[in-house]
This record gives sequence, C-alpha cells and structure tokens, in this order.
Amino acid sequence: MGASSTLSTLHIGAAGELLTQYKLLKMGFDSARLTTDSGVDLVVYAPGATRATTVQVKTKYTPTPAGGTGRLSLGFTFPHDLRAETLVLVDLSSDRVWLMTRDEALALAQQHRQDGSRHLYWYVGSDVQGARSADDLEPYALELRAVPIFGGRQTSP
Repeated sequence: MGASSTLSTLHIGAAGELLTQYKLLKMGFDSARLTTDSGVDLVVYAPGATRATTVQVKTKYTPTPAGGTGRLSLGFTFPHDLRAETLVLVDLSSDRVWLMTRDEALALAQQHRQDGSRHLYWYVGSDVQGARSADDLEPYALELRAVPIFGGRQTSP
C-alpha cells in the first residue's frame, strides 16, 4: 500500500467501507454504500433476513504511536449518539475489520469526551500489560460477528 500522505481522509474512509463490503460479500452478505453524510455508511442485507442493518465505518490507514511517542496503537473516535445500529472499525495496514453493536462500542470506549464523542483504542501486539491489546478485540472480528449481528446464514463458496 502506498504512503498515507497520498490518500485523503475521504479515500481512507472509502477504502475501509469497500474492504468491509468485500469481506461481507465473500460471506454472502449484500451491502450498499450511502452517499449522504448522515452517520450511516453502509446498509447490510443478510440472506433470509427481514430487514437491513445500518453500519458506521471508521477506518485507520495504519497504527500510530499512542500519545505521539508511545507504543503503536489503533484508536477510533465515534459519536456518543451513534446513529447506526453497528460500528465497524478497519485497519487498512492489516486488512482487519472488527464489528460491534452500538451498545458494545459505547461500553468498550475508554474515553467519553466533552464534545459528545467516544474514543476506543487498543495497542497493537499481544504483549501489553494492563491495557487493551489487539488480542482483546479478536472476538469482534467481522468474520465471527457478521452472522450473529446481521442475521441470516453464512453462505459457503
């Protein structure tokens, strides 16, 4: 992947949405991107489900040092009044995607800011003492959560 300086935040966000759609499509889920800036980026349709689920996608190009000089971490800011039913977090450097419900995202966020936003972060790697690490987010991997959250059934190739 090229240097992040060549990609705008719009490109990074679009890449996260498209990676999410690609992974969902491989699992048999249809999805559509929304072009409005309403706090909902995707709607997902599960095979056999009776309704669509709304998704907000937050994307990082690559992990960055915590506090500017610390260990590598991934951090995502999202609104406390999240309009979508689910939140997807994407790390483009590893092509990893995590999926959680609105309530799970609010509960997992370590910071609740005065501007009405939440911040959820974790350190890259598994050798972190006393702090959330990438291993702690493994249960939220898209591949594990899509069927329980979106419903329907997973299709096989």
